[in-house]
Amino acid sequence: MDKKAGNIIKYVLSAGVAVVLLYFSFKEVKWADFFASLKACSWGYVLLSMFAGVCVFYFRALRWRELLLPIDPSTSRRTTFNSINIGYIANMVLPRVGEFVRCGYITAHSAKDRDGHPLSSYDKVLGTVVLERSWDIITMFLTLVLFLLFTWNRFGSFFLDKMLGPAFRRLQNEHLVWWLVLLAVTALSLVWVIIRFGRRSGAAGKVAGFFKGIGQGVISCLKMKQAWRFFLWTAVIWSLYIFMSLSILWAVQGISLEAVSLEMGESLLQLQKLGLVDAIFLMLAGSLASIIPVPGGFGAFHYIVALAISSLYGVPFQIGIIFATLSHESQVITQALCGGASYLDETFWKK
Repeated sequence: MDKKAGNIIKYVLSAGVAVVLLYFSFKEVKWADFFASLKACSWGYVLLSMFAGVCVFYFRALRWRELLLPIDPSTSRRTTFNSINIGYIANMVLPRVGEFVRCGYITAHSAKDRDGHPLSSYDKVLGTVVLERSWDIITMFLTLVLFLLFTWNRFGSFFLDKMLGPAFRRLQNEHLVWWLVLLAVTALSLVWVIIRFGRRSGAAGKVAGFFKGIGQGVISCLKMKQAWRFFLWTAVIWSLYIFMSLSILWAVQGISLEAVSLEMGESLLQLQKLGLVDAIFLMLAGSLASIIPVPGGFGAFHYIVALAISSLYGVPFQIGIIFATLSHESQVITQALCGGASYLDETFWKK
């Protein structure tokens, strides 16, 4: 099977999962109430969330640049910002492919050494992305653990029963565990063979060099001159995520009850008392949804966030879908606008 056919199969499978999740998310939605609620929400708060999303992209670029500077000191904020935005556009087509696209973008704009090779070689840049994404996952789970330490009585049951429970039940499958062990042993054996015999074979040597470059990118964090900035930008990014969730909550709470049905209005009244803690909970639920590999998070985000709202607050599932749709689609539009602007900057303005 060639690479192109493999990519097509991956896309079809991930898109199929997204379609199934979207179906289950919207199958019981009353469309008249749904569109009336969207029309009647406080759109000023939605725009505020979108602006916060643009700020997230910028601070992600600043944070990533801290890892790239030890490799290529000439890396600019503009270049990293454009690469982040264009990468998000690529992720809408195929999950995770945006990470590779932005690596190629950085390499193409890197300064050259005396031999004409880019300082930010693709393998080194990929190593920084591995580190950055790993740090995001660590930050998410640390935030989740800290959050549950103080709110377990209120929110613990949802994460235990709806999120962690199903995952642990799958891991208890004997065959799955053995497959995971086999996969880990195979991967470690492959790495050992490449390192052990890399110098004896031209092809293996190239692979070994590639992995070495990734390793150099990963340890670039040890060479940051102002490492405190990396952690500061991380704190800013996740604070903005919380603010985005809170802004959408305000937008839903601002829906004019006169514009919707009586049944919908009574359900919306139950959300009026929700605040900052609830916004953090919904942000974390949405973040966990991002683990599911579907294009642009479609379906997975909608289903999990709507399930969180209906489970915890006892409101109809379609109330959660309104919040999830405003959260997700507002950021999809933001990503499309920023990605388009970065593409134009790269194609016309920069030249």
